[in-house]
Amino acid sequence: MGDLLDAFFPYRRTTETHRSIPAEGVSRDDVLAMVDEMARSEDAIAREGRVSGSIYHGGEEHFAFLADVYRRFAHVNVLQRDMYPSATKFEGEIVAMCAALLHGGESACGVLTFGGSESLFNAVLVYRERGRKRGIEAPQVVVPVTAHVAIAKAAHYLGVEVVPVPVTDEFLVDLDAVREAIGPQTVALFGSAGTYPHGLIDPIEQLGALALEHDIGLHVDGCLGGLILPWGERLGVELPRWDFRVPGVTSISADTHKYGYAPKGTGVMLYADRELRRLQYFAYPDWPGGLYASPGIAGSRSGGLIAATWAAMVTLGEHGYLDIAERIFRAGAEVRAAVEALPELALIGDPSFCVAWRSDTVDMYHVNDALKDRGWRMNSLQLPPALHFCVTLPNTEAGVTEAFATDLAASVEYAKSAEGPPRSGAMYGGAGTPEGNAQVNEMLAGVIDAWYEPAPPV
Repeated sequence: MGDLLDAFFPYRRTTETHRSIPAEGVSRDDVLAMVDEMARSEDAIAREGRVSGSIYHGGEEHFAFLADVYRRFAHVNVLQRDMYPSATKFEGEIVAMCAALLHGGESACGVLTFGGSESLFNAVLVYRERGRKRGIEAPQVVVPVTAHVAIAKAAHYLGVEVVPVPVTDEFLVDLDAVREAIGPQTVALFGSAGTYPHGLIDPIEQLGALALEHDIGLHVDGCLGGLILPWGERLGVELPRWDFRVPGVTSISADTHKYGYAPKGTGVMLYADRELRRLQYFAYPDWPGGLYASPGIAGSRSGGLIAATWAAMVTLGEHGYLDIAERIFRAGAEVRAAVEALPELALIGDPSFCVAWRSDTVDMYHVNDALKDRGWRMNSLQLPPALHFCVTLPNTEAGVTEAFATDLAASVEYAKSAEGPPRSGAMYGGAGTPEGNAQVNEMLAGVIDAWYEPAPPV
């Protein structure tokens, strides 16, 4: 139990645990020394380029510059636009730059969000409200099983029914299943560019045709790929169309804190027109505190994050984004080649920057165990058991993909003779049944509980 607690609360033996506000404040020098050591230790694996996703830019100078911009607006609450009109400049230009990149027309518009989950929440909300205006009181959204789970979370909060549809053998949404799932209560279809598990682009052009046929919305979740795929297309990577050029696409989400290389906590939700965007606003004119209006869930929002996001985009510029994208797509091809070189592994779909693979002959979680032991942090997937490597800028450094190919081959060899349950995904076998899922849900709730508890005594 002590080892388990140390794994979950690694600082309980080296730092003081505060269960109440200290009588005397801790010195700033001591605090800075502590957080410097935490940051150094926790970022080590990312600096080596051995992490899938998570750290999208990784450059220390880039992050230092963004922190410098953030510092100037760290205290700013952008609700007070009369005091801080700079937020209007920053937000308006971020939205405009993203809309232009994704081929939005003159009517395209959007809002800044605090990331993909809020963007998808807004999408579900907007199409629920659009449906209500048309007399639909029990709205449904048709969603591929590979779509981001934040759609299901939003639907849970908003009282919208998710109608899940399967994917094909290529792990793209099954269009026949979508067609059958559309009914009188359907308010929108969802597709991904690319899917979080496998990095694949759903057939958006065909989904757009279905959306137009039934006069319903089509949201494209580009939270993962929205700000890397356009640069890949400019570089000549063969990709299907998925953005506002596709008839029927009515909204797109994209995360500026991923391949926009902004600080964590920002994204954009883009709409084909202002009528849709207004459906996500909240206004309340009868409050004693004054007239109140908010574009989304958050009231107070950080001016620092907004300014730093704008700074990241304008300083990188087209040439900066293209240079990074070229390196990422090249490294993605090298990761793909490493997977294809091993007969025990099978690629999932036709990936580019985010490469997923499975196996019919070895346990993928044993493979992941061995990769972890060799210093790699991949993303574990399920249904089916798989791994993915979402390539980011740190992964493009010299020697990283070569080392990955060597370690992946060694990890497959380990999995061939591994005995006992794997350390990775050990609970996976319990899922898929009501009893198993209940156990997993209870375990996950316990993990979240622990996030908000001080470390237990040593």
